[in-house]
Amino acid sequence: MNDCLFCKIIKGEIPSSEVFSNENVYAFKDLHPMAKIHNLFIHREHSHDINAMSKTSPEQVVDVYKAILKWTQDEKLDSSGFRVVTNCGPDAGQTVFHTHFHVLAGEKLGRFGK
Repeated sequence: MNDCLFCKIIKGEIPSSEVFSNENVYAFKDLHPMAKIHNLFIHREHSHDINAMSKTSPEQVVDVYKAILKWTQDEKLDSSGFRVVTNCGPDAGQTVFHTHFHVLAGEKLGRFGK
């Protein structure tokens, strides 16, 4: 997508703080962290949200979760814990419409929701 913020980040048109990269997935630090560690994992192929990704390319979900697994193991977070969140639609808080997964860690995380 030409006007997608995350597609532009993948292309290197917009700078980001890379934390992980492979042939399928790119991850970078969130500009507005909600935890000590807050990274975004995105597939290099554009999809609108998790529902679209799951319907058209479910293997991309696997690619992202394998990347998250590798990164959390490399960072030794698999034993202390982490949270993975994806928002689907504006009412859920999705503001960038390229499927992305927030990985939060580095501290005890509180409960969420109302």
